[in-house]
Amino acid sequence: MEFDKNTHSVFLLNYHLVLVIKYRRRVIDDSISDRLKEIFSYVAPKYNITLIEWNHDIDHVHMLYKGHPNTDNSKFINVYKSASSRLIKKEFPNIRQSLWKEYFWSRSFWLLTTGGAPIEI
Repeated sequence: MEFDKNTHSVFLLNYHLVLVIKYRRRVIDDSISDRLKEIFSYVAPKYNITLIEWNHDIDHVHMLYKGHPNTDNSKFINVYKSASSRLIKKEFPNIRQSLWKEYFWSRSFWLLTTGGAPIEI
């Protein structure tokens, strides 16, 4: 984290977040990914988070975002996972055939601060 002496403000940190579908089920297609991204973009501003880049595979999503150093990332991630799980299962009911119980996301996640590198790196 750096401090800008001219504006007396803190630079935002770059984060790389990976969320995995429960049991690595292969349920994410382009339309589900687009909706997950839409939900992320709706929830993120409430936590001073700005989405930079989004990518997905059939069983996980990658997000690069900027957030304030004081952002409560774990709270944001839990809110996002809860909201997106509920909405995706409601809007794409066929997804329930691939998942057990009420789970959509795995309980774990991977979060790393980055220096602004693109998602491919």
